[in-house]
Amino acid sequence: MSQMEHQDSTTLSRNQYYHNVVPIYAGAMKRVFDILLALMLLPMIAPLVLVLCVMVCRDGGSGLFGHARVGKGGKIFKCWKIRTMVPDAQERLEALLKSDPAARAEWEKDRKLRNDPRVTPLGDFLRKSSLDELPQLWNVLKGEMSLIGPRPVTEPELVMYGKDAAIYAALRPGVTGLWQVSGRNDVSYKERVELDVRYHKKMSFLLDMEILFRTAKSVVSRTGC
Repeated sequence: MSQMEHQDSTTLSRNQYYHNVVPIYAGAMKRVFDILLALMLLPMIAPLVLVLCVMVCRDGGSGLFGHARVGKGGKIFKCWKIRTMVPDAQERLEALLKSDPAARAEWEKDRKLRNDPRVTPLGDFLRKSSLDELPQLWNVLKGEMSLIGPRPVTEPELVMYGKDAAIYAALRPGVTGLWQVSGRNDVSYKERVELDVRYHKKMSFLLDMEILFRTAKSVVSRTGC
């Protein structure tokens, strides 16, 4: 076999791998992986979620917070978190954006605030440790989310994906993902979209394991992910 024929054969085998093995993992295998790992984690996580919810409820609000997010295929679902904000968070946000032009500009750019006055002291800890996202294990078991995938977004945010909105809709949103382990607080929205596109192109079992490992490392070090 000539060198050119060998290169063509190698290229063909790589293409076959991408078109056959990767799509299989992205579908049935990834879903089975999600279910098995979620069931393994559930006995450890459920009691912790219960304790944290009781602590959060001391301010008179609910322990859990469900927010409408866009899922696979554009389907809207309720994404669950342990509440990290004051009970009247929406009203406070609207008042802040009306009175503070700088905060409004920051919100319109990245849909987040670096110094968010709505976040409680306990909520700040939960966010930095990513413990607030533990209830999303329920979303994973229901098939609304994956353990690894794009950050779940709201309908207004999806517009910011532009031509790449179809890529987001092709995947289940993840409890964690490339954006979360790539310095999320220092990543612009444009870079966040690029990370989601990169994950879609390179999705594999090994990449998912790497992201899970990096997520666990971030949680232990309390840097957030």
